[in-house]
Amino acid sequence: MTSGDSDRRAAAPPTPGRIVDVSRLDLGAAEQAASELLRAIGADLEYPGLTDTPRRVVASLAELVTPAEFTATLFRNEGYDELVLVRDISFQSLCMHHLLPFHGVAHVAYLPGECIIGLSKLARVVEAFARDLQLQERMTVQIADWLEQELAPRGVGVVLSAEHMCMTIRGVRKPGTRTVTSALRGTLRDDARTRQEFFSLVG
Repeated sequence: MTSGDSDRRAAAPPTPGRIVDVSRLDLGAAEQAASELLRAIGADLEYPGLTDTPRRVVASLAELVTPAEFTATLFRNEGYDELVLVRDISFQSLCMHHLLPFHGVAHVAYLPGECIIGLSKLARVVEAFARDLQLQERMTVQIADWLEQELAPRGVGVVLSAEHMCMTIRGVRKPGTRTVTSALRGTLRDDARTRQEFFSLVG
C-alpha cells in the first residue's frame, strides 16, 4: 500500500490450487456412485440403517470440500513491526489418498510489511485450504504462499500439527500419533533469531 492507496483493500480469495471444483458437484451422480460402492463391498442397502446412507455420505463429503466464502480485507499497517501469531486454529480436512479425515491445529504467523489482515481472517484462510482433498504438506505450503503473495509481509511462518485417520484406524494403526509440518518464508526462514522466536511461541 502506498500513500495514495486507500487504507484497506480486499485480498484475492484463497482458492489457488484447489483439487475439488465444487461448481461441478453433481449430487445425484454422487449418490448413485455411493450406492454402487456400498453394494460393491457387500452392503445390503435394504437394511433399515443403510437406506439413506448414500445421501448422507455425499452430503458429508460435499460439506468437507466446500469452503465458506469470505472477503479477506487488508488494512494499512500503522507501524507494528513484530510478529503477529494466531495459535491453535483447529481444522479438519480429507486425505486425498484414502478419503479419510485428518484433523489438528494450525499456527500461523507473519511479520507485517505495509499491510495487516484481521486476525479472524487467518483462521478463515486455514479453513479455506482445509476444505479440499488435501495433503498436510501441501496445505501448509498453500497457506504460507497465499499469505506471502497477498500481504507482502517481511516473513511468514506456518506450522500444522494433525492426526491422520488413515494412520490411526487402518494400516499401522497408531492412534495418538501426530504429523507436524512447517513452511517458512522471508525473515522467518532467513533470520535465526526470528525463526527461534516463532518456534518458541508456537511451543
